[in-house]
Amino acid sequence: MVGNMTESGFAYAKINISLDIISKMPDGFHSMRMVMQTVSLCDEITIECTPGEGVRISDPGRPFLPSDGRNIAAKAARVFLAHSGITGYKISIQIKKHIPVCAGLGGGSADGACVLRMLDKMFATGLEREELIQLGSNIGSDVPYCVFGGTKLAEGRGEVLTDLPPLPPCHIVICKPRFSFSTPELFRQINCKRIRSRPDTDGIIKSIENNDLEGIARRMYNVFEDALPRGKHEIEGIKYSLLDNGALGAVMSGSGPAVFGVFNDKSNAQKAYESLKQEYKECFMAESVNTMRYGIDAY
Repeated sequence: MVGNMTESGFAYAKINISLDIISKMPDGFHSMRMVMQTVSLCDEITIECTPGEGVRISDPGRPFLPSDGRNIAAKAARVFLAHSGITGYKISIQIKKHIPVCAGLGGGSADGACVLRMLDKMFATGLEREELIQLGSNIGSDVPYCVFGGTKLAEGRGEVLTDLPPLPPCHIVICKPRFSFSTPELFRQINCKRIRSRPDTDGIIKSIENNDLEGIARRMYNVFEDALPRGKHEIEGIKYSLLDNGALGAVMSGSGPAVFGVFNDKSNAQKAYESLKQEYKECFMAESVNTMRYGIDAY
């Protein structure tokens, strides 16, 4: 055992350039096909390892965070310790949240993935890519992607990852309405055989390979938008606002309700952000993140 160790890092949000639900699997989960992208909106995480035992979570803005299995960051720490066989340490994790919760932006998964990467670095365990993917799968469906980030095709539950070329440089405006959805309930509303419209995922991948931002943006689609509860017109309103202010495309991310727009012009993105910020508190300017340094992230 070594002495105290402290490290800080960033947990980046993700957006779904496309989201398709292929089928329901025998285990009750759904087989997905998604193009995912890391963005610069992030939580700040500090981990302190000291002699002792247990996992503790804290957040200056949320004083009553659970430290049990309900918290993905705490679960990630416990899964890492069990897998590595490391004992005799108390893991204290401080999370300064910036990513909206229950928004479809993978905030909890990003935190868990960041904890895995940071502990792997701090304890020099040198976990292989497949090990990290497997550990991530045991924590949550989006965690394997969030461990590595960048631009990827994610299939299965999200654990089958294919690297794609970086998304062309762009500006991204993210806006979350004042409500949240139940992800399990949205999945219950989905009948895979009756999905009317699906994203052109192959076309998106081809556009990424051709560095064609406009081709990517006009193909963005999320099948969850067909399963939204009635009366949630704000999502369409946010999309129209983004498009009216020059977005090349706008779509809901994940299981929502956050919506994002992709811009090739920063002044248009700024205009859209300022317009939406007047009505929505959780509105953000971001950029794509295509460089993930092992252990600590960079963009």
